[in-house]
Amino acid sequence: MDCRLPLGRWLLVLLGLAYVEAFYIPGWSIKSYKENEPIPLMVNKVYSDNTQLQFAYYDLPFVCPPTGNRHAGSSLLSGESIPLNLGEVLRGDRITQSDIELVMGQDKECNVLCTRSVGRSDLKRANQMVKEGYVAEWIVDNLPGATSFVTVDKSRKYYAAGFKLGYTDIPLNGGAPKYYINNHLSIVIRHRQAPGKAGERGGRVIVGFEVYPKSIGPKSRTTSGCPSDIDNVDQQMELYYFPNSTDVSVQYPESSIRPPDTDDDIDDGATLDIPYSYSVYFREDDKIEWAHRWDLYFVNQEEGSRIHWLAIINSLIISGLLSSIVAMILARTIRGDIKSYKDSVAEDGKLRQKRRSHQSSGSRTPKQGEQAGGLLEQVGDTENDADVSSDEETLEDATGWKLLHGDVFRSPTGGNLLAPMIGSGMQLLFMAVGLLFLSSLGVLNPSFRGGFVSVGVGLFVFAGIFSGYFSTRVYKTFGGISWRKMALITAVLFPGLLFTLVFVLNLFVWAQASSTALPFGTLIGILFLWLCIQLPLVYVGSWYGYVRAGPWDHPTKTTTLPRQIPVVPWYIRGPQSALIAGLIPFAVIFIELLFVFQSMWQDKSGYYYVFGFLSVVSIILILSIAEVTIVTIYIKLSCEDYNWWWHSFFIGAGSSVWVFLYCVWYYFTKLHIEGFVSGLLFFSYSFMAVCVYGLLTGTVGFLTAYAFVRRIYGAIKAD
Repeated sequence: MDCRLPLGRWLLVLLGLAYVEAFYIPGWSIKSYKENEPIPLMVNKVYSDNTQLQFAYYDLPFVCPPTGNRHAGSSLLSGESIPLNLGEVLRGDRITQSDIELVMGQDKECNVLCTRSVGRSDLKRANQMVKEGYVAEWIVDNLPGATSFVTVDKSRKYYAAGFKLGYTDIPLNGGAPKYYINNHLSIVIRHRQAPGKAGERGGRVIVGFEVYPKSIGPKSRTTSGCPSDIDNVDQQMELYYFPNSTDVSVQYPESSIRPPDTDDDIDDGATLDIPYSYSVYFREDDKIEWAHRWDLYFVNQEEGSRIHWLAIINSLIISGLLSSIVAMILARTIRGDIKSYKDSVAEDGKLRQKRRSHQSSGSRTPKQGEQAGGLLEQVGDTENDADVSSDEETLEDATGWKLLHGDVFRSPTGGNLLAPMIGSGMQLLFMAVGLLFLSSLGVLNPSFRGGFVSVGVGLFVFAGIFSGYFSTRVYKTFGGISWRKMALITAVLFPGLLFTLVFVLNLFVWAQASSTALPFGTLIGILFLWLCIQLPLVYVGSWYGYVRAGPWDHPTKTTTLPRQIPVVPWYIRGPQSALIAGLIPFAVIFIELLFVFQSMWQDKSGYYYVFGFLSVVSIILILSIAEVTIVTIYIKLSCEDYNWWWHSFFIGAGSSVWVFLYCVWYYFTKLHIEGFVSGLLFFSYSFMAVCVYGLLTGTVGFLTAYAFVRRIYGAIKAD
């Protein structure tokens, strides 16, 4: 039975996978709560779309600090951090136990948390963070606290993770803007009966965690600190204290005039008291299944499904056109070239045989005393001359790429650098395929916080064995003799550059006291993974690739002296050719890039999860790169230029230049990032991502071109 599927059926399978959109697979254990059972609430970090700097929530000087007390439902003390995986640390998470108390089924109209006295310098920082639109993330039962919204047609409800620290009010009369802190939080926990036996025993599961912030000033609170009327607030909590004023009654005037603070005012010791409180409400909601409780965070992304389909259709059209061109080259042009070459070789062989038979019939037996070898040697020389002239005639009849059979597999200049780059590209390719596969199946989902990064790092380290295998095998094919040196270069080159860049950036982030800064222990752990795990794996793969597998065999022999390369057209030269060819793969992915960038840089409170679409586009991207590389290398060889090794790599990586230019365009047109450090982080992260993308796609181009060249020159090899 033939198990092979036609191309059309494979496309249907892939499109079906895209429609699944990386469905959410629930966790292995469902946490249920009984009536009156305490529920721990964790605080994480604050972040903003206007900056790349994140901060731990409890590091803010204007929020209630942890008391250090132990609360029911948690084994941690208030302010104590929970263990984090590597992905959570790298993304800036700092999850700690809070002092907020939640009890299943028990509503609380008001709980006073604390009254925080804030000095002028801390007040200034609070104003700046409110101005930059910082959002806080709290967590209950692994769900991030969310602000609830409805769609434009009011048909569906969706969540935006996090809640704003405050808001800005710009007076209509043109006065200075006012900044208000959200110091009262209404927490809504949505729950339903737990599935299975836990539900029969009265267990409840949490299916929603909503936070509604409000700004309530002292005049709108009772003496106990609770809001007098949450629905009708007479006074908001403004983040301002008049200079040199000790009269609390003038802290909140109705005037919009706000004189600026001076240096003397900053040091005058004045403080502003900010009261904090919260309310808790439990609401039963049977419309949401526990397995689908994350869907509300993705409703807003589902509206772009038509554009995702447009991206796939666009990619299929471009790939289809490329496939037609490649098929024409392979089926007609190259096949015709090979056929004409073989016909000329066969005709030349017949002519050579006729010459030999004619020379043999005209020979005589030497007389006695005559040097027997003289005439025979002359006959032999005549035959050799006939062979040489015949070969020259055959080469003269050949044209284009067929003339390069003695030079096409000549080792490239800089092969010691190209080989480890190919190895690193295979390492990244394995990691990318593994991440897309697991994400498309739903194994890597938002409930696995930091899982995408953690699994990616694990796959990258494990793939070191593939990196060593391919780098040393390519290296030996180029004629290299020191495989241990090549193994060391492969293990150090790309990971070392990446680690150095991350370390330097970490210094800038650490100077800003941001939670994005990697702790020293994490840096040591990454260094251990690199030197103690990946490097030995690279060594093992290098040994197997060099000693056991050996070099790849080439169908033709390389001549001693290289041919002279004629002047090639401008469009086939290195930089121009790579940029022109890179436009086509970029056109395949640029629509989907918009959603990836929006998820990474704009909707940082949201989650990108349509990995099914991304997987299909990625497969089409790889096919497009392979086809573009085949066409470009064929044109290059037809121009009698045999320096295709590096060229094939740059053709595959050419689209990375356009991706980086797209990053620059996106930064200046779509983002509102402010500050030198934030801009440095954006362009540095973009550069690292583009390098990863370039190594991956360049490796695809190189391997495709290598297989293509071996195939066409193997077809013209004389039997």
